[in-house]
Amino acid sequence: MVKNGHPIPGFGFSAESARVPGFEVMDLAEVHRRIPDGRLQRVHRTDFHSFFLITGGSGEHVVDFVSYPCRPGTLLWVRPGQVQRFDQAGRMDGRHLLFTAAFPPEFSAADRLVADWSGVTCWQLGTSRDYATAAGLFAQLSAEYSRPSGTVSREILQFLLATLMLQIDRLSDAGGDGPRQDARQVYARFRTELERSYLHTRRAEDYAAKLGYTVKTLTRACQEATGQSMKGVIDARVALQAQRLLAHTDDPVAAIARHLGFSEPTNFGKFFTRHTGSTPGEFRRIQRAEV
Repeated sequence: MVKNGHPIPGFGFSAESARVPGFEVMDLAEVHRRIPDGRLQRVHRTDFHSFFLITGGSGEHVVDFVSYPCRPGTLLWVRPGQVQRFDQAGRMDGRHLLFTAAFPPEFSAADRLVADWSGVTCWQLGTSRDYATAAGLFAQLSAEYSRPSGTVSREILQFLLATLMLQIDRLSDAGGDGPRQDARQVYARFRTELERSYLHTRRAEDYAAKLGYTVKTLTRACQEATGQSMKGVIDARVALQAQRLLAHTDDPVAAIARHLGFSEPTNFGKFFTRHTGSTPGEFRRIQRAEV
């Protein structure tokens, strides 16, 4: 049976026991040394934010079943609750920065970005000025974090992290086609409620009633943020959770269907195929074959 909670195993980061509670920065090679048993190459869940900056080599990083090609200058942001799969050890060099949602300074604009579900996952910076800026901030964060014990400033790390996040937000806005600030805030509120309620309802009207918006307002915010309708965003979230459970549990398809609110497995099968292009059984076989 699928149980409440997170059946997908998590990544080993003890926020409170880190050198600076709630924050850590290291080389990608150290990540692989720390967890050498192949778990990184299998689908796993994170409960914290992660930034990756690739500085050498090439490969791919999978986030929520989307494969992102990585090369020097690739920047990735993996958010809490997402699932990921690392490439093989040694294929890429870079820096890995981890932090909890509570770590950025609360009064900064970075605090908004922590809950901003409209952000993208991957940027290809190449050798641009944006790459130099990001690499410089990673270097400053690493240098501060590596200071002798007792001399590391949590406040400096918080403000450097906030600066990095704001620089990344600037990358998201550079194309000029991102959502307006008001639509972004509406979408962020909707996504927060969606995370709480997607197992219980897929009706757009229920979310509008809970949040105090009209369906039209929520739909417009979803379209600006994602290019999808509100119903499309809701269904995509349910389909994503189905993918996560199929990939990393042995629970029967019928049990997963019930967990996701489908009264009949056949209805779930049609829903899943419509949104992913494969049946639940086919998807599970493909994911197991890639392990």
